[in-house]
Amino acid sequence: MSEPARTSSQPPARKPRVAVVFGGRSSEHAISCVTAGSVLAAIDASRYDVVPIGIARDGRWVLESGDTARLRLGAADELPSVDPGQPSVALERVATGADLVVSEPSRPPRTLGEVDVVFPLLHGPWGEDGTIQGMFEMAGVRYVGAGVLASAVCMDKAYMKVVLEAAGLPVMPSVTVTARQWAASPDVVHAAAAELGYPLFVKPCRAGSSMGIAKAHHAGELAAAIAGALEHDPKVLVEVSAEGAREIECGVLQALDGSAEASVPAEIRIGGDHEFYDFAAKYLPEEHTELDVPADIPADVAAEMRRLSVAAFEATGCEGLARVDFFLMPDGRLVVNELNTMPGFTPLSMFPQMWAATGLDYQALVDRLIGLALQRGTGLR
Repeated sequence: MSEPARTSSQPPARKPRVAVVFGGRSSEHAISCVTAGSVLAAIDASRYDVVPIGIARDGRWVLESGDTARLRLGAADELPSVDPGQPSVALERVATGADLVVSEPSRPPRTLGEVDVVFPLLHGPWGEDGTIQGMFEMAGVRYVGAGVLASAVCMDKAYMKVVLEAAGLPVMPSVTVTARQWAASPDVVHAAAAELGYPLFVKPCRAGSSMGIAKAHHAGELAAAIAGALEHDPKVLVEVSAEGAREIECGVLQALDGSAEASVPAEIRIGGDHEFYDFAAKYLPEEHTELDVPADIPADVAAEMRRLSVAAFEATGCEGLARVDFFLMPDGRLVVNELNTMPGFTPLSMFPQMWAATGLDYQALVDRLIGLALQRGTGLR
């Protein structure tokens, strides 16, 4: 008589655990929540164990419900946010990586288990600027997107220009103004602005979603524009306006072998009465801003934009993904405006739309980014 078949004593392999982190302390908290709602809905739950983690506006980490219906953008006064009343969560360093530990009032802490990869869907300071990436590096946990240095450089528009110019990439002329310089020597700042020539754009150096941006058409508007930008950042960029330019973007994504490839470019055509691509034009549906995917530009211009996008991605040391924004000047020149290391990521955002037009749909894009992070080592690379 034959012996009965032996069953394996090995437990079934668990699914990789993905912590989706969103919200944060920056002025882009609501946009991060909207992005998270889309990504949470797209992650393949049959392949990954997903844990939604929100960072409240006060910086506290909480275990979110993952209710994607709540993480939607309505009117300007109905912006989604992380629920600070949820149980607190912490990422604790262990020998093999990091564990999620949840604490609730009157209950002992409980461990959710090891985190295999973090998907940080954070925009702006304290999330997209290398700070949280440094924490993940210290915890020895893999994460989606650019590392500490690339995140910090691309978040700071002034230093980003320094790196791009050093790599021979074209940027708009600008000067950087700190709050201390503005308070001590406004006349010097006015003189530097006059030398650049009006009209000028004034931007917080380390903010996104067009927060705090204003156009100064003449010297009389400069002070108010700087004051508005300083509300978001103590360092401000004063930049020559790309008058008459078309705003065109290109997505960059790493392949599994580490090489970078660029998507088809797409163009933003601003609707309503907006003079530039401000917050309302970007996110409020009633503003009727149009996105042309792909952009209606000559093939040679599109090819050059894709080449420059990869060059900018590599020059700044980006990993995973980035969106590269360009000005197509009236004389045909291409100028790099900025890089976003964690671009808007809803299905209607430019980055996913460009990749869908290139042949990679939203769910496949999310899956590829998680796969890239899982295969990436921790530590120096």
